[in-house]
Amino acid sequence: MIQYHQIDPVAFSLGPLHVRWYGLMYLVGFLGGWWLARRRAERPWGRWSARQVDDLLFYLVLGVVLGGRIGYVFFYQFPRLLGDPLYLFRIWEGGMSFHGGLLGVLLVLWWFARREGRSFLELGDFLAPLVPLGLGAGRIGNFINGELWGRVTDLPWGMRLPCAAFPAECGGSFAGWSPPHHPSQLYEATLEGLVLFVILWLFSSRPRPQGAVSGLFLVGYGVFRFLVEFVREPDPQLGYLAFGWLTMGQVLTLPMLLAGAGLLWYAYGRKAGPGR
Repeated sequence: MIQYHQIDPVAFSLGPLHVRWYGLMYLVGFLGGWWLARRRAERPWGRWSARQVDDLLFYLVLGVVLGGRIGYVFFYQFPRLLGDPLYLFRIWEGGMSFHGGLLGVLLVLWWFARREGRSFLELGDFLAPLVPLGLGAGRIGNFINGELWGRVTDLPWGMRLPCAAFPAECGGSFAGWSPPHHPSQLYEATLEGLVLFVILWLFSSRPRPQGAVSGLFLVGYGVFRFLVEFVREPDPQLGYLAFGWLTMGQVLTLPMLLAGAGLLWYAYGRKAGPGR
């Protein structure tokens, strides 16, 4: 088994300003997405200017951050919000939701498509291959923060957590090490990040029917997230929602799977026009 040595979540400090690894991971995801977007815009079948790419990425950052925070509070901490409405604004306490961030992105895409006179699916197809980079970076940030661990396991790569940081795992003791846990953050960084990025980047390297790239992203993410949830600890304030295994993450992922399958059917069954 591997012992997880707690990493200081603060990367460096500038006087009273503390720069956290989790925030840096978001920055890596956004900058990487911007660079990849510029590359995709140069493809022969693309119709994107540098200004349009820069504008789109700026508004998407707002959609991800605001949607991710609001979604987390409403999906996972709603009782706390009712008792303490200002909790929504205390972002330094942590808490972001992928599904909330996705809703924020969809709203930005809808608005940007209307502004630029483009179709919603065209924007989705352009953006989808860029998203896994940010997802993977965010999961590495979760690992550095020592949060969102998986269930107890006897697999050789299971990680023991320091009881001083996770006393609940040690029966209230602050000494020693907890039982080993699945490093589910690294599973998700690999599957939702690296693997999904390779699949989408290769798939989108040639013109596809409009909606196909977006549909493949939704199905790919949905499958990977649903599977990893089986070895990930449920959120303590929610627990399992049904059957002794169904989690909120899986419930929120099911509509993504259905929407992705519908988009793939639309793209190939309806012979929609080429995407961008």
